[in-house]
Amino acid sequence: MGGSRRPKFLVLGIVASVAALAVMFSLAMLLGAKEISLRELWLVLAGGGGSDDTIAMLREIRYPRETAAVLVGAALAVAGAIMQGLTRNPLADPGLLGLTAGANAALALAVAVLPGLNYFGITLVCFAGAALGMFLVLGIGALKKGGLSPFRIVLAGSAVSAFLYAVADGIGLLFKTSKDMTMWTSGGLIGTTWGQVQALGPVIAGSLLAAAALSRPLTILSLNEEAAVGLGLRTATVKTILYILIILLAGAAVALVGNMAFVGLMIPHMVRARFGTDYRAVIPMSAVWGATFMLLADTLGRTMYAPFETPVVAIIAVLGLPFFLFVVRKGVKSLS
Repeated sequence: MGGSRRPKFLVLGIVASVAALAVMFSLAMLLGAKEISLRELWLVLAGGGGSDDTIAMLREIRYPRETAAVLVGAALAVAGAIMQGLTRNPLADPGLLGLTAGANAALALAVAVLPGLNYFGITLVCFAGAALGMFLVLGIGALKKGGLSPFRIVLAGSAVSAFLYAVADGIGLLFKTSKDMTMWTSGGLIGTTWGQVQALGPVIAGSLLAAAALSRPLTILSLNEEAAVGLGLRTATVKTILYILIILLAGAAVALVGNMAFVGLMIPHMVRARFGTDYRAVIPMSAVWGATFMLLADTLGRTMYAPFETPVVAIIAVLGLPFFLFVVRKGVKSLS
């Protein structure tokens, strides 16, 4: 009976997760310095009218901002899930393993050297920086005999991230561009435009679909790479594609909101606790839960001290640091 009930529980969990995302998106649109009624929201979104101020605020400020929150939350959560599966490291996260730091350093250099760079160019720079950060971490972690281990990856990620953040700060001081970098490094969704969402939305959506398509091979890789080879899986090809997806997801997230740690760490752990270790469920549910969590964090940031905003990165850090310490304590015996 337990086996027959489990699929029902999975379906209920999936339905409840999607419903929670829809409710959280609606609340994010309704709440803020100026609260909107549900009727006003429906009228504006359905094109049925509303005051000019309300229409402008919802369509040009809140709608693109919360859409970006959905995209960024899903991107970071899925990137973290892929990293944890590939490295079999419970502490893997784009913000902890050099990707966001690399994107940040590359962005700082671009702002200083190419001040007139358009948003498409900034996006490409962030992708390149994320790739650099990841390759540095993996390269340094693999230098010692015995190859990559979770503990070495964490140490290498911490060292590389600290170095790249220092490089970004140094560039800002040298070229006097620190002020221009503030909106990126603060990690927020303030000022998100439809142009940014339209530029990066297809990249994130395509990467999420590709990750879902590779969820079965990722499940096998996360369990045992030797078994994956024995089953005829082209591990090198699959791993290369998955690393490219991580770079695209993390780079796009940094291009939209700046540095954002812990989302990719927390959400996959929560999802696995509810839905199991099969990445055919972990990948899509990480996207849904990551989007919901980012909407929640952004809404809290906008409403706690309205009309002033609390940086969403601060809210995520307050929630994420205890979780990080919990994961470290729980998994410390397995780190070697």
